[in-house]
Amino acid sequence: MNKIAVFDTKPYDKEWLEKLGTNYRFKFIESKLNNETVGLAKGCQGVCAFVNDEICKETIDQLYDLGINIIAMRCAGYSNVDFKAAYGKVHVVRVPVYSPHAVAEHAMALLLAVNRKIHKAYNRTRDFNFSLSGLTGMDLYGKTIGIIGTGKIGQTFIQICLGFGMRVLAYDLYPAKNTDLEYVDLDTLLKESDIISLHCPLTDQTKHILSKDAFSKMKKGVYIVNTSRGALIETEALLEALNDGTVAGAGLDVYEEEADYFFEDMSGAIMKDDMLSLLVSKPNVLLTSHQAFLTNEALENIAKVTIDNLDEYFAGECLTNEVCYQCQSGKVIENCARKESGRCF
Repeated sequence: MNKIAVFDTKPYDKEWLEKLGTNYRFKFIESKLNNETVGLAKGCQGVCAFVNDEICKETIDQLYDLGINIIAMRCAGYSNVDFKAAYGKVHVVRVPVYSPHAVAEHAMALLLAVNRKIHKAYNRTRDFNFSLSGLTGMDLYGKTIGIIGTGKIGQTFIQICLGFGMRVLAYDLYPAKNTDLEYVDLDTLLKESDIISLHCPLTDQTKHILSKDAFSKMKKGVYIVNTSRGALIETEALLEALNDGTVAGAGLDVYEEEADYFFEDMSGAIMKDDMLSLLVSKPNVLLTSHQAFLTNEALENIAKVTIDNLDEYFAGECLTNEVCYQCQSGKVIENCARKESGRCF
């Protein structure tokens, strides 16, 4: 029975992996995977990692030296993996889809809450303050929302927005085919949208897609929603836009420098990240700790696909969800033309 080291383990990870992965022995580790903790995987045949683990060259080299050639990411994103270092040494598989509804519904929850000041109203009424001053929002019906990224989550969120009677503008470097979405260029989306919601992966092309320049093109009073990756937004530029009134409110489930804080209880620590402190202090910012995926359905799907990915690897089968690195082009790609083995090397 193969032994898998599961890093950055939370109770819900343990529950579902033990329930569905009865053909494996799991070593659950609370620490994140990085070049200092990788030694905890000694004696294991594989590792299972999460979104904020640091899978750098040093980490990969140590895994390879330990005889570990499989990293099963229990998430969709993989921007924290050095694929150039992994190529030829370690296979990396992921969970490309777990529940687009979970993330899309959380995005709408953030938008509704920050627009209608639900978080402020909740705190007031707990103190028996029933004043309505300062709680005015806007109708979503008839408003224009710009969706950046039209993959499965983005399209699911679009359906929710259409249900509210909103006009949807879409932007994607790789537009979805066979849809009736209204695709526009990024500048048009920035200028015409009353709300902008991010649903794209973090790449070199999308990092800081909402920059100081981008905020300067937006309508006064725009709302921003981000349930994708924190570094899609230039945090300092967002703070400036909040201060000058360009952004009326922001609903965020991710933060640019979240790796050291999110998924942990930091309530007893001195917060040394000034920009995070400023964001949290804003009454028109609602920040949740990367929980958009956190539904029972999504957790079950994540565990199931993770186990399926491991099963394929140890059975020597085609790795359906492998992310491949082509040395020739230097690009990370999915579903590449692999060798007959169905693996990228």
